[in-house]
Amino acid sequence: MKTLIAKHESTLLAYLVEALPEKSRTTLKSYLAHRQILINGKLSTLFDAPIRKNDEIKILDKGAERPNPNNRLRILFEDDYIIIIEKKNGLLSVSTGNQGEQTAFSIMMDHVRYSNKDARVFIVHRLDRDTSGLMLFAKSEEIQQILQDNWNTNIIERKYVAVVEGSLPEKQGKIVSWLTENPKSLKMISSPTDNGGKKAITNYRVLKSNDKYSLVELSLETGRKNQIRVQLASIGCPVAGDKKYGAHTNPLRRLALHAEVIAFSHPVTTEKMRFDTGIPQIFN
Repeated sequence: MKTLIAKHESTLLAYLVEALPEKSRTTLKSYLAHRQILINGKLSTLFDAPIRKNDEIKILDKGAERPNPNNRLRILFEDDYIIIIEKKNGLLSVSTGNQGEQTAFSIMMDHVRYSNKDARVFIVHRLDRDTSGLMLFAKSEEIQQILQDNWNTNIIERKYVAVVEGSLPEKQGKIVSWLTENPKSLKMISSPTDNGGKKAITNYRVLKSNDKYSLVELSLETGRKNQIRVQLASIGCPVAGDKKYGAHTNPLRRLALHAEVIAFSHPVTTEKMRFDTGIPQIFN
């Protein structure tokens, strides 16, 4: 990151041309297009944004965290191909069909179109509305396809953390079951034997517990709808706050499930990338 303190009034691009003579106009324009310029802490993409004496101009490194486009999510990483965000609980991943509904997808579409009206983002995977944590978006249909087609080989690690009711049977173990969906209730049903459903595998490790709850780390081998929620409920330890799957308590006034870690191979550079939000403080 580079920081400049304006010595006189000007406009943004004109001042950058003057202050950074070693940089071409094309490079300076790319900083604006890629949302790498902050004026006094606020992101700017306007060539003619006014600059006043003593204004602080920061040029962010490519891929560095930007100011949040919305208080319901934050951007952890962005380059020309992908965006990694952390969404809050209560925010849908994509619309359920209600017009004007704000979602992680709609917020990110607004974000990329701020500097390019033709830009788009593409959903790679989803989180339940009430689950918080890490999501990955693609910036083109081609990148989306690469990530989805090679999901099982590209995704190196996916970890969640949850507060569950009761105590798990072991401090560490594996839940294997077959999941089907009830077409009327839209609830997933977990069967310990193969009933023609989709096989789901979740590894767990108890981090700590008391007489009412357990804090559990969960690592996915498969990614099925509501997988963690229905499998934990099936062994008598529903996620706290998960009324849909039989929780009796709601101590955090939210679903106590968070997508904590995602690690994968970058779809273009093949670089190994890992993002870890840590355990939400309230879970502890």
